[in-house]
Amino acid sequence: MSPEELQAAINMTTTINLEVYYYWCTAIMILIHAGFMMYEMGASRVKHTLASGTKNVLAFAFMIPTFWMFGWWIYLSMTAGFIPNFEDGASAVPWSASMGPNLADNATGVFWGAFTLFACTTASIMSGSVIERIRLSAFIILAVVLGSVVWILSASWGWHPGGWMVTKWGYHDFGASGVVHIISGFFALGVLIHLGPRVGRFNADGSANIIRGHSLPMTMVGLMVIVVGFFGFLAGCLFYGGTGQWTNIYGMPTTLSTITFNTLMGIAGGIIGCYTMTRDPFWMMSGALCGVISVAAGMDLYYPGFAFVLAFAGGLIGPMSAKLLERFGIDDAVGAVSVHGTCGIVGLLGVGIFAGGYPAFSDAIPPSTFGGQFMGMLVMVALGFIPGYVLGGLFKMLGVLRSSDAVQETGLDLEIENAAYPESIQTDPKLLQKS
Repeated sequence: MSPEELQAAINMTTTINLEVYYYWCTAIMILIHAGFMMYEMGASRVKHTLASGTKNVLAFAFMIPTFWMFGWWIYLSMTAGFIPNFEDGASAVPWSASMGPNLADNATGVFWGAFTLFACTTASIMSGSVIERIRLSAFIILAVVLGSVVWILSASWGWHPGGWMVTKWGYHDFGASGVVHIISGFFALGVLIHLGPRVGRFNADGSANIIRGHSLPMTMVGLMVIVVGFFGFLAGCLFYGGTGQWTNIYGMPTTLSTITFNTLMGIAGGIIGCYTMTRDPFWMMSGALCGVISVAAGMDLYYPGFAFVLAFAGGLIGPMSAKLLERFGIDDAVGAVSVHGTCGIVGLLGVGIFAGGYPAFSDAIPPSTFGGQFMGMLVMVALGFIPGYVLGGLFKMLGVLRSSDAVQETGLDLEIENAAYPESIQTDPKLLQKS
């Protein structure tokens, strides 16, 4: 074999290995969606369990074709803002050669799949907030708008090396504290304001009642499944340019070792922080998400000991944020606004405070600063909240957002004409008699 042939063989092996690497990262990310589904079903009462699972599966299914039709195009063409660059997006239209079975293109389908799973994650985050009262049709539309439009627009701005927030402000968000978690949490908040609380959640004097899910063990197992999925999520945020060095999405050098250290430290710190604050097993496991989201934006930069401390702080802040929302009459059934939105803010600002001035290793990207991270946080909050609030208000006005009180009291499983536990549920006789 000649030196040229040997080098060509090495290059092909590298390409195939990387393709397989991202392929399996994407497969592992499906566990995030499975975990959120388990988490949400366990947090639902018996009479709502199957409805909660059904809307998760349908959101997953609707996200895939819509992200293929226009989601990937938004990512590649909207880096400068709201005005598309049609030349950059030409390879992402559904009829382009890259968006089909092309033997010359080893990467597009795999990366598209990873970003599609990120989109599904945003829908899963919102889904838990609205359980036990949202109508299925409204939820699916909201999920598609969030995952295939709003989230990927934020990614184009702040999770692309040419995104305007990156090149203008040095915005740094390695693990998507802002572009996934703030967007999803505040989109959910906008919807929740119009959706209103579950029947029986608040008393006439404004005091809150606890509504417990039917299976805390299912919720806890679901959260551990999410933790496994996060390893695929965060490993998929690395890139390899064939030079012997992994980089983040902005082209800055990092390693899988760094991500492993700080993912685990973030999970542990958040769990301990939440358990210290609440002694509640539900929040204890939700603390895993509080912690990893609080360190995600700077996970590629932090020393592991510091990542643990910051995650611990996120574990303290998450439950406090949830209590504050409760006082305002917001019924966030699983605390998603606080876990993802509030802790996402912690993650973004943490980079500005503790990693300000860190160079981007690119002339096109300025160093990270507190001001850049703060401005990026404001953009993410607004980009998430405004569409959720506007669409939630529109659906409420049309009378299609919320299931009736009678259906809520009987159980949303009635609307899908089935039940998770038909041998024990007390519900409509027609449902039980349906063959």
